Amino acid sequence: MTLPRWLAATLFALLLLAPGPLVLNLTFDNAPESYFPKEAPAVLFDASVREEFPEEQVLVGLFGGEEIYEPENLSALHELIQHLEENRQVERVLGVTSFDQIRAVDDGFTVEKIVPPGAIPERSGSQWQEHVRADRFAPGLLAARDSSALAIIVRPTELEDSLQRLELERAFREAVAEAGLDERLQAVAGHVALDVWQLRSMLRDSAVFIPATTAVGLGLLFWMFRRWLVVVAGGAAIGAVVSPALALMVLLGHPYTLVTSILPPLLAALTVAMLMHLFNALSHAHRRGYTEESALAYSLERVSRPALFTALTTAAGLLSLTLSPIRPIESLGYTAAFGVLLAYCVVMVLLPPLLARFDRGNWSLPRRGIGGLDAILKAARGFALRRAGWIVAVSALAIAATAPLITKIEVESDLYEFFPAGHPITQDTRKVEDALSGVMVVEAVFDAEAIDGLQDPAALQEIRDFQRWAEQREEVDYALSMVDMLEEMHWAFHDEDPEFRTLPGRQDLIAQYLFVYDGRDLYDLVNRDFTRAIVLMNLNVTGAREIGQTLEAFRGELDSSVEVLDWELSGMGRLFAEQEELLIEGQLRSLIAVAVMISVLMLVLWRSAAAASVTMLTNLSPLLVIFIVMGAFGVWLDMATAMVASVAIGIAVDDTIHTYHGFLFYRRRGSSVVAALARALQHTGRAVTATTIVLCAQFLVLAASDFQPTAAFGLLTAIGLVAALLFDLLLMPAIVTVLAKRFPRLSLGRVSA
Repeated sequence: MTLPRWLAATLFALLLLAPGPLVLNLTFDNAPESYFPKEAPAVLFDASVREEFPEEQVLVGLFGGEEIYEPENLSALHELIQHLEENRQVERVLGVTSFDQIRAVDDGFTVEKIVPPGAIPERSGSQWQEHVRADRFAPGLLAARDSSALAIIVRPTELEDSLQRLELERAFREAVAEAGLDERLQAVAGHVALDVWQLRSMLRDSAVFIPATTAVGLGLLFWMFRRWLVVVAGGAAIGAVVSPALALMVLLGHPYTLVTSILPPLLAALTVAMLMHLFNALSHAHRRGYTEESALAYSLERVSRPALFTALTTAAGLLSLTLSPIRPIESLGYTAAFGVLLAYCVVMVLLPPLLARFDRGNWSLPRRGIGGLDAILKAARGFALRRAGWIVAVSALAIAATAPLITKIEVESDLYEFFPAGHPITQDTRKVEDALSGVMVVEAVFDAEAIDGLQDPAALQEIRDFQRWAEQREEVDYALSMVDMLEEMHWAFHDEDPEFRTLPGRQDLIAQYLFVYDGRDLYDLVNRDFTRAIVLMNLNVTGAREIGQTLEAFRGELDSSVEVLDWELSGMGRLFAEQEELLIEGQLRSLIAVAVMISVLMLVLWRSAAAASVTMLTNLSPLLVIFIVMGAFGVWLDMATAMVASVAIGIAVDDTIHTYHGFLFYRRRGSSVVAALARALQHTGRAVTATTIVLCAQFLVLAASDFQPTAAFGLLTAIGLVAALLFDLLLMPAIVTVLAKRFPRLSLGRVSA
């Protein structure tokens, strides 16, 4: 029973218009914090560290040129630092004119800036260059070791999302321009800059790919059916599905990230695929002599039930993503599953009454449109039914021969490899790493049991020994701790005698040094109760796997050498490495869940274990193809490609259901197995081939993204869908034919009338 037209029109209009105000409140945020599980131990510990120590996700500006040390340029850099520190989003700016230097004086030591702002005119550029080069802390942190560049490090206050980071980055560039340093700015890097570029990529991709995938889908619908009605209906249906899904994201409080930015093009593609089946059924009904409402009723009888199960199985595949502990993947699972179910309601419930009101045209198939597929399908049908045994055997051998390639898949994510080599953030990061040190930060956090416990020489010696060990590792470019500061105080107090550039051996002397110290930088490395201290380390590795290996080495050394203090690791490096572990955990759970859910749905739909097994085998084979391709071409299993399996199987099962449902439809009407397969492939095969063309075209649009995970997601999903089509048109009919010959009494499924 169809809805009254006025009710269908009203509901359709509400779905199109009501979500608008909510969608306008969508939060755009791709910050690392939006990915990490809030209750993960690493996240909770990092939050406790941030309560006492500065934010380690920073913005680094690198300034170069032959005269960068000239007084006028040093003055301009200091003015830039002062200007930036007036910004409410900035906690502190580090530079050679703002970072502490400990020097000897007649009665002990004093703390001044590496380049005291008031003394800038007193020396020449070459003199300042030698002075900075001789400083213990500046080279590798604030100055290039070859003296070719100077850096300023903008340390933000706690920023809530990517838009605030974008605001900070823009404020930085504006301040650079006002200081007259545009031509000397060589690079802008750091995690803030990376997040900003990811945000820009996300916004650009959304602005391009949402209309592009929609246009491709609607264009192919028009090419296949040559009717403007399908374009109008398709555009309205896409809007009625995508807008409510985005509104749901707002209601759930989920941000729009690079992961969830896949949602609009994904739902647009799935909605177009569902429309394709409806319109193909309408065309078939008109060719059989049905007209107007009778044609619509016949079409709904043919496609409504399989469309319902395709919506359920696709939603099941997407819902499996909710098992991932990575929050944007979980969010995509919820909202995309909702969108798919909504697409069924829109296309199969709300749209038909409106078509009955406005459809008065001709549904004959143009030879160059969808009708042009008939010759290809005829050849595939004949081959599948005549060479069934060969197809099954060759398919099994091919998969068995190539399956070992799956073991070559690397589980890896590298935030700085997600963009092409020529991308600005990639180039700027390399410049900063070459001039200074790596951008990935790890902190070794040490805790003492009692107040002033970190004034104990034995405790400080443990910190010093670990730091010196870490500095010898290739992965560590730079390390800094309170021990370095104490060694400088001891050295300066003894008239800068090199023999005293060591850790003091007496606790009372250490306490005296700390009492006299009146600088600022020490307390970025130890709290004022002297109960917690950090060793700040800049790594030159950015891949999650290499970071993880480095962290394991750190843990091994700390576990074996630290006895007085408690210790733990923190920082972006640890968060990123552990996120990779969570990603794999979520991938395994998702695959198991989607296989179980879809298997159950297949049993319910076909009411036959044999039929469910055949269709599941057809659906799982494309997943093997995707993983084989990933292993063969070195495609990483990362944040985006981890979603391909669940998305691909959820979509691939749609065409299997339509094809197998068509086979059972004709079997129920008395056709033999071979005749039923032939008729199903002739009628339904046209629709599933057309939907695959549409879906592949839409996903291939994503492959044009300069953000590599998005491009890989689009390309791999398209490959999976092509494989699924081949298995639906060739392997599934071949398996059914072989089973029917060998086991004539085997139940191959049934559907209700």
